[in-house]
Amino acid sequence: MLIISLFLATLFLAYSHGANDNFKGVATLFGSGTTSYQTAIVWATIMTFAGAVVSIFMAGTLVQNFSGQGIFPDEIANVPEIHLAVAIASGVTVLMAALTGFPISTTHSLTGGLLGAGLVAIGLKVNFSVLLRYFVLPLVLSPIIAILLAAGLYKLFVYTDSKFNLLSNQKLVDTLHFISAAVVSFARGFSQTPKLVSIILIIEYFSIQGGMLTIAMAMGLGGLLNSQRIAATMSTRLATIDSTQGLSANFVTGFLAIAATYFGLPISTTHVAVSSIVGAGLTAKQVYLRVFWQIIFAWIFTLPATAIISGIAYRLLQG
Repeated sequence: MLIISLFLATLFLAYSHGANDNFKGVATLFGSGTTSYQTAIVWATIMTFAGAVVSIFMAGTLVQNFSGQGIFPDEIANVPEIHLAVAIASGVTVLMAALTGFPISTTHSLTGGLLGAGLVAIGLKVNFSVLLRYFVLPLVLSPIIAILLAAGLYKLFVYTDSKFNLLSNQKLVDTLHFISAAVVSFARGFSQTPKLVSIILIIEYFSIQGGMLTIAMAMGLGGLLNSQRIAATMSTRLATIDSTQGLSANFVTGFLAIAATYFGLPISTTHVAVSSIVGAGLTAKQVYLRVFWQIIFAWIFTLPATAIISGIAYRLLQG
C-alpha cells in the first residue's frame, strides 16, 4: 500500500510540476502576441515531452539515487515514508502555486520537502549548509543574472538592428522566437524528468525508463490542463513585451538553463524565466513591479511552506 501511495504521489507531483512549469518556456510567445495560448501550450507540451523522452535514453547518466541532496544521510533518505512525504508536500505546494498563478521552483519545493521530513526524522542533525547552495544562492543570483543579461541582450538586438536592419523580417524573428521557446521547454523536460523519477526508484517493479515515461506523460497532462493562471501571470500580468523582447528573454533563459545543467550552477530556471521577462520589459519600462515582488515573496516562502507540509505528512505516515 505504501509503494502504491508513493507511485500515485509522484505522479501527482509530476502533474503539478507540469501545471506550474510547462508554460514558462513559451510565456513570451503568448505575451508578445506571437501566437495564441492554445498554440503556445501545445508547443510547450510537445517540446517538454521530447526533452523527457531524450532523457530516457540517457537515464544511466542522468538519474542518480535519491540522496536527500546531502540534507541527511543516505540511509535515512531511502526510507519510503520520506519519499512519500516529500512527493505529497512538493506536489501540493507546486499545484497550489499554479492554481493561484505563482510560478515557483519545483527544485525549491523538493528541497523544502526534504528539509521538513529531515527535521522530523533526525532533528537538527540535518545539513543546513545545503540550503545555501540549493535555496539561498539560486534565490539571490538567478534574478540578478537573468535581468541584466536579458536587458543587455535586448539592447544589443536593438543596436544591431539599427546598423544592419536584421530584425525587419518579422517572420524570421517569430521563427527564432519559436525555436528559442522550444529550447527552453526541451531543456526543462530533459533536466526535470530524471529529478522527479528519482523519487520512485525504490519501487523495484519500475525500470528507470518506464518511470521516466510515466512522469513525462503526467507532466504533459498537467501543463495542458492547469497552466492558465501561470500563463496569465507570466504573459500579461508581469510585463508588456514585444516579440524581440520575448526572443531576448528566451535566449537568456535557454542559455542559463543549459549552462546550469552542464556546469552545475546554483540557479533556478524558474527564477531565470521570470526574471528574463522582467529584464527585457524594463528596457521599455513596461514591467509591473508589484506583481514581480509578489512572485519574489512566493519564491521566499516556497521552502518553509513545503517543509511544514512535509514534516506534518511524515509524522502522520509514521503514526
